[in-house]
Amino acid sequence: MNNNNDIFYTAFRGTFTSLLSWRQLDEFWDVVRRQADAGWYIYAIGAPVPTQSSSADDVKKFLVEINTLLHNEHYADYCGIVYTNHKETPTVIKIFDPNHLGASCGVSNSPPLPGWILTRVPPQVLETKRPLSADRQRWWQALWAH
Repeated sequence: MNNNNDIFYTAFRGTFTSLLSWRQLDEFWDVVRRQADAGWYIYAIGAPVPTQSSSADDVKKFLVEINTLLHNEHYADYCGIVYTNHKETPTVIKIFDPNHLGASCGVSNSPPLPGWILTRVPPQVLETKRPLSADRQRWWQALWAH
């Protein structure tokens, strides 16, 4: 494994905090929007790993769309499925798919991977036994259709 791999995997396995309430998530998205030009990579687990960081406009578009998806498909009065390594200066954000949660809190011996990752560290492949569902593939492709 080369140094770039080590940096990403170390960051991915680091300490994370949940955005437990919808209000916390809204406030957090505002933080990320203000840092949209910080060199974010947007990675859907099961899709090809991005090789270039996203534009600020693409980051903002993703935040709107993922927020809508989470609110529409996570049928709870709390969020609790978005995690960050730092609430004010995040470099890695894990967003779990509301349709594939399993034990996202990590209690399981094999917790599920997030559905999406925003990272300022160039991402590496995260192997999953669960490919993107047809619905998620359509959502992902529609998001980036210009």
